[in-house]
Order: sequence, then C-alpha cells, then structure tokens
Amino acid sequence: MKKLTATVIFTSLVMATSGAAIADGAATYQKACVACHMTGAAGAPKLEDKAAWAPRIAQGKDVLYNAVLKGKGAMPPKGGQAQLSDDEIKAAVDYIVSQAK
Repeated sequence: MKKLTATVIFTSLVMATSGAAIADGAATYQKACVACHMTGAAGAPKLEDKAAWAPRIAQGKDVLYNAVLKGKGAMPPKGGQAQLSDDEIKAAVDYIVSQAK
C-alpha cells in the first residue's frame, strides 16, 4: 500500500510539474515568440501549423532547443530576448511543440 501511495504521489508531482512548465512556456511564448510565430513573419512557422512543425519536431527537441538558443535564419538567438534563461526558452519550445502536435 505504501508503495502504491508513493507511486501515486510521484505521478501527481510529475504531472503538476509538466503542467507548470507548459504554463510557463506559454507565458514565455507570449512575451518572446508570438510576434513572429502567430503571423508567420520572416518565414517563422505559425504556432498551430502542424504541417510546418512536423519535420522540425521529427528532428527532436534538442535540435529545436539549439536552433532557438543559438538562432536560426531570421530568428536571433533566444528570439532576441537575451534576458531569458535557457530553461525559459526550452519551456517555450515545449509549449510550441505541444500546440503543434
């Protein structure tokens, strides 16, 4: 019984943490990414354009993280928001991926 209780508590914490990360990612997206990824400016894939995101997502999150952290094409490193931490950027990428699947 104790093992089952511990498993349930652990699972709940993981799920709560994941939800918080997505929420933080959404906030970062709104601050740093929305201007280009909502409109498609400079060729940025739009947030919910599954066809545009599929090949990018297929490359893996590490490739996506690296592209945002270092910049790619017209997008400057960290989307031009140098004050954001790497973890905030990664949370925004995770949010975008969650919306594009």
